Amino acid sequence: MTAGKSLWWDLMNMDRPFVLPGAYDALSAKLIEQAGFDGFVIGGFPLVGARYGLPDIGLVGLGEMAEGMRDIVSAVDIPALIDGDHGYGDVKNVVRTMQTYESMGAGAILLEDQVAPKRCGHTEGKQVVEPRIMEEKLRAAADSRQNKDFFLIARTDSRAVHGLDDALRRAERYLKAGADGIFIEAPQNLEELERVANAFDVPQMCNMLIGGKTPILSNRELHQMGFKMIVHGTTLIKRVARSLELLLADMHSDRMECDTDQFATLEQFMDLVGLKNWQQIEESAAAHDPG
Repeated sequence: MTAGKSLWWDLMNMDRPFVLPGAYDALSAKLIEQAGFDGFVIGGFPLVGARYGLPDIGLVGLGEMAEGMRDIVSAVDIPALIDGDHGYGDVKNVVRTMQTYESMGAGAILLEDQVAPKRCGHTEGKQVVEPRIMEEKLRAAADSRQNKDFFLIARTDSRAVHGLDDALRRAERYLKAGADGIFIEAPQNLEELERVANAFDVPQMCNMLIGGKTPILSNRELHQMGFKMIVHGTTLIKRVARSLELLLADMHSDRMECDTDQFATLEQFMDLVGLKNWQQIEESAAAHDPG
């Protein structure tokens, strides 16, 4: 679907939190939609891990990422925030990244200022580019949009490298370069979260990463603090990975308990993947068969 300003901005300005769980494949996106969420995020960490079994450290390029993103976006009718990493190169690559994801109908995109190859935002050893390089990318990204309501978020990882003051200065420069919103990655305590939330009069996102550097707060608390987009980017994939690990261990040890409450029924799964719709197509075709 195509998510214009009338949708994405309305969602960010609701009187309740705009919560974006992280989808890692089409099925998880369908579950997010079924659960009643208004949108979702597709991050490199869960997509690369689920689709390729690899860490998100620059091993997968735009073409491979776009294939996975397209499968997920096309499976649902709610808008997606897509992780565009660092744009996969210089300004030319950034423009191609923007064109690729805008054509899919994404609602928003995130571009970051890490040096390639990138690292997870809550790990050590990150490096960031000079601010002018990110500014060039953001100007190119903003100018390349066919629909100016395709929401552009600038992410900075400078908090872990140069401190929060530098991250805030970068964010101000990135807004002037054309970003619509800001994501300062990995604030390390409540005071920093509050400082970030109050720093700019533009929509900001906050990422809740279990086991990461940022304190885990409720969606309501973060919304009241001022964050417009509340992301749970890796929560689902980490829970699924652990659940599968435990179930497979039980299966391997022949101690699996088939508690039906812990499993989707066949009917529930078929409903989720839309079996009835496909059956109706078959039935409609058969009804019009002159033979």
